[in-house]
Amino acid sequence: MDRSQSKYFHTAEKMDEALIALLEEKEFEYITVKELCRKAGVNRSTFYLHYDTTRDLLEETIHYLIRQFQSYFPIDTVRIADRFQTCALEDLNYISEEYLVPYLTYIRENRRVFAIALSHSRNFEFDAIYQNMFQHIFQPILERFHFPAGEQSYVMAFYLNGITAIVSQWIQNDCHDSIETLCDILRKCILGKLQGRDFSSAIE
Repeated sequence: MDRSQSKYFHTAEKMDEALIALLEEKEFEYITVKELCRKAGVNRSTFYLHYDTTRDLLEETIHYLIRQFQSYFPIDTVRIADRFQTCALEDLNYISEEYLVPYLTYIRENRRVFAIALSHSRNFEFDAIYQNMFQHIFQPILERFHFPAGEQSYVMAFYLNGITAIVSQWIQNDCHDSIETLCDILRKCILGKLQGRDFSSAIE
């Protein structure tokens, strides 16, 4: 990487961090270029050298956070979609420590940023991310388990919203409980077990 590239990435990182900080204070639509530049410590000409609008910066910030998130996973778990059609059914269980520990570690170490993203889910394009995940990850899994096509979106809405609710509560508690505890809670809720028993039997 030459000096100009290094300078560009340093500036981009500062701009990403400035946007994240301002999103703690207000909605994206009310953030101005002037505020971003002041927060990042750069001038307006530098901003317009790299971006046409604040929306361009937001899109870059989203990709920046996705790359940061992916860096927590071993390389063989990043491209899991490649194995969906050929692996054994028991290997399609992603409520395991192999996947939950990196996910929860990222959230614990970046809980401020994750909370900001959740509170601005529309601007962070969570719906588009969900649709991409559903198409390339969850739908192939559900098809392997022969879920009817008409039920798949409901199953995944329950699955993803449940995980988000648990993680949000964990963040509200300042991630006080251990990652191991959260893994256990997620497995119990998603796999339908409570203290080693079938959940439906436990509540009768």
